[in-house]
Amino acid sequence: MKSFFKNVLANIVAFIIVNVAFFMLLFFIIAISFPSGKPDVKVTNNSVLVLDLNANIIDSPTEDDDSPFSSSSKIKNLMVYDVVQAINKAKNDDNIKGISIESDYISAGITQLDDVRNALEDFKKSGKFVYAYGNVVSQGSYYLGSIADQYYLNPVGGIDLKGMSVEITFLKNFMEKYGIGVDVIRHGKFKSAVEPYLNNEISPENKEQLSVLLNDIWGGTSKKISASRKMDSLEFKTVVDSLYGIIPELSLQYKLADKLIQKTEYEDLIKLKLNIDKTKKLNKISFSKYIDSFKKDNLFAKDQIAVLYASGEIMNGENYRGIFSETFVKQIKKLADDKNVKAVVFRINSPGGSANASDEIMFELAQLKSKKPLVVSFGDYAASGGYYIAMAADKIYSEPNTLTGSIGVFGAIPNFKELANRNGIRSDVVQTNANSVMFSALQGLSDGSRTMLTKSVEQTYKRFVHHVTQNRKKTFEQIDEIGGGRVWSGTRAKELGLVDEIGTLQDAIDYAAKLAKMPSYKVSSYPEKKTWIELLFKDFDEDEATAKILKEKLGEENYRTFEMLSNTKLQNQTIAELPYRLGF
Repeated sequence: MKSFFKNVLANIVAFIIVNVAFFMLLFFIIAISFPSGKPDVKVTNNSVLVLDLNANIIDSPTEDDDSPFSSSSKIKNLMVYDVVQAINKAKNDDNIKGISIESDYISAGITQLDDVRNALEDFKKSGKFVYAYGNVVSQGSYYLGSIADQYYLNPVGGIDLKGMSVEITFLKNFMEKYGIGVDVIRHGKFKSAVEPYLNNEISPENKEQLSVLLNDIWGGTSKKISASRKMDSLEFKTVVDSLYGIIPELSLQYKLADKLIQKTEYEDLIKLKLNIDKTKKLNKISFSKYIDSFKKDNLFAKDQIAVLYASGEIMNGENYRGIFSETFVKQIKKLADDKNVKAVVFRINSPGGSANASDEIMFELAQLKSKKPLVVSFGDYAASGGYYIAMAADKIYSEPNTLTGSIGVFGAIPNFKELANRNGIRSDVVQTNANSVMFSALQGLSDGSRTMLTKSVEQTYKRFVHHVTQNRKKTFEQIDEIGGGRVWSGTRAKELGLVDEIGTLQDAIDYAAKLAKMPSYKVSSYPEKKTWIELLFKDFDEDEATAKILKEKLGEENYRTFEMLSNTKLQNQTIAELPYRLGF
């Protein structure tokens, strides 16, 4: 009996210890997640605003991962809207004397870099300086830094200036070799997402659209760099083609940089500019701290313009990250019913995804528009489903380099029939109806299901084009001619009538305020950013964690190809998505 009570007592003590330890850990996590409050940031006289190595520029609050256990927790994620606001505020801030760009690599999309660069160009009109310093500089960082009055490079540094490209991996031979088949149904000769399964080389149509797209984007970008560096276009082309930026002395010789100096010497130059003694410390303030210093302005203003960010792939279901139909439908309904929200700007940065989910989201946006103004702003991507969900807008703003359109749909369903046959594996089917087994991994699509899926793709394409004709006030034939899965730059999209204006997110906000007749308002971001502690205590999504690892190992484009073959959610529905991402 004694032994029995001893065991019971030991179990009780163990239970108490485990639970106390758990609650202590929980208290620690909450303590570091919800600090007692950030001290007010004070901007002192003779300060320099700095964009440094510890900052990434993102489009949406859902892209921000602020977990203290993240490998990149020291990197500050700055929303592009906040960065532009900071530059605009600094222009008239007497305490800010100039801006220093000190980032070798900036994780940002081309349209985000455009917005920041345009804001910096406007900042220079104040007479304040913009300087830049680099060590080993990425092309995107140099594009941003080239706006500076003076660009300084480390004597053992370099500039990765090479132009733009897209590389497409073809899987047809590999799949045939290992007996993997894929049934492809698509509408649009430019809908190239399925080409890796069908061809061993790029199709003429895809080569044409990519060539036009890349030259549109690089044409505008290279023109801006060469103008800032006071180079003619032919000279700049020679510099890029010859990769002169890799060699510091050649960067200097061909005007990519103004001087080769060490970082300490660079800071001494800024001190000299500000009449500060070399022995004194330079007052540097990061963008993240400067944003904190003014972000509380108008915090309690009643009237709002809500910016609803849609960033990522479009899927069915519910999730905070990405564009999940159930999550967005709930959010859109809340904004429609919120009396303090007088207008909504829908910021889209998406290559597309599920046609069904896109249709759900677009329908709900149309309901919202019946109650209040709805203006759309495009980021890096507004293609396929990403363009589809914009079709409820009162007005659409696109950035010049937004990948726009790709009006087309497809389905890709893999099978392992040949692989199974080679290895002595076969199956028999017993069914009640002609197409009870619509699809089998060992037998592929049935004839009946192929016929109906083809009709489904065609029907979805017609519905897609119909919505576009309604929004863009064009005929089916006019949209079909520029559709067919073809993707355009924002500039071309404006010429073709696929968007209304070339402009920034701020331009879209200004127009929404005009429609709502709001002289004063605050801008609120949705979905509201969740802390990592909130995400931690939600259901752990094992698929999402696995996907993150695979993306890091395979790369974004290869991962998408893998996902099309393996993700049953994608296999069982019609897809409206762009097959590639542009690197800069």
